Amino acid sequence: MPYIWSISPTAPSERAPDATDVQELKLWPHNSLPPRGAAALILFLFTLAIIPMLGLLGSAVLWGLLPFVLLMVAGTWYALEHNYRQRRILEVLTLSRDNAHLVRTNPNGQTQEWECNQYWARAEMHEKGGPVPFYITLSGGGREVEIGAFLAEDERKALYPELVRKLRR
Repeated sequence: MPYIWSISPTAPSERAPDATDVQELKLWPHNSLPPRGAAALILFLFTLAIIPMLGLLGSAVLWGLLPFVLLMVAGTWYALEHNYRQRRILEVLTLSRDNAHLVRTNPNGQTQEWECNQYWARAEMHEKGGPVPFYITLSGGGREVEIGAFLAEDERKALYPELVRKLRR
């Protein structure tokens, strides 16, 4: 799953007798095609397009078709690169004893933050009516923010009970 929970203990000097560890949830979009796979795909497409053109070697028709083959390969490469850039999203939810803090880093590097007292933080799942089915939001501190909207539907369904359990601790 493209999310992971981690626990980092508070420093001994900061630890109160009833303090608990800080829990952190990191979420990122799943990339089913790694960069090496994209390079192999581009090479495969180019090879697949060039094979039928081998019979045209030495003719003027080859030079008429070659720009279209190169345009197809370049267009595919551009689309894959654009997709990788748009999927550079990272959301980090930090749950400490008293505080819930969510930081979202967008593809352009801009960050968005939400923070509230963990006692008032609440997770909700909207099965319908959101931008995606089974949409998860966090509310508290007078605001409601989305979390994990880029996850697949099954991943959001699995994340929600974990998130509710961690917020109730």
